[in-house]
Amino acid sequence: MHIKEMPASERPQEKLLYAGAKVLSNSELLALIIRTGSSKRSAIQLAEEVITYTSDNIGDLGMAEVRELTDISGIGEAKACSIVAAMELSKRIKSDRFAAGKRRLTNSKEVADMLMEELADEKKEYFLAINLNSKLQIESKEVISIGNLDSAPVHPREVFGPAVRRAAAAVVVAHNHPSGDPTPSFQDIEVTKRLLQASEVIGIKLVDHVIVGNGCFTSMKSEGYFDE
Repeated sequence: MHIKEMPASERPQEKLLYAGAKVLSNSELLALIIRTGSSKRSAIQLAEEVITYTSDNIGDLGMAEVRELTDISGIGEAKACSIVAAMELSKRIKSDRFAAGKRRLTNSKEVADMLMEELADEKKEYFLAINLNSKLQIESKEVISIGNLDSAPVHPREVFGPAVRRAAAAVVVAHNHPSGDPTPSFQDIEVTKRLLQASEVIGIKLVDHVIVGNGCFTSMKSEGYFDE
């Protein structure tokens, strides 16, 4: 199969080497991830088609899955995997940058801000635990479980086990609602109660349970569930 070569004037790698990544367009950056074109399209043309597939909103590319991207002519499994991996790495970098330097968490909004972008595009529920030291500084962040569209099963030992091993003084738990509505479900309330009971026995404070939606969040503590 003949792979369509990219004209020298269109080679994003050369632009990046001489002028830096900031001068590259979204399609040029994506072309570097895709690396090669197909028999009919250059890498940039394929990148433009991928961006068009996401309604010209590069932010929506973070929601794309391999099987969706392979529906695009010229995007095979290898290219689709490269794109999905790059998007996931970007999310993790943003999340870890927030936690770097043992940032101190002072309120639930900071927790939501840290996780909202990371979890906003997820189509499954992710339940996470943020382990804190005695100064409420972030020591680590753990993915406790990954569920389906409307639930992520959680047991207290899965939350507090890593916290005990890391000698954490406190824990904030959080999960997303793929529906975008952060209203607590009955299961969310029951999980919060079990975690509060376990925290009292173990001696590691549960600071809050934050539910992340689409641009909004709910603090179970602020809603009064910690006072019951």
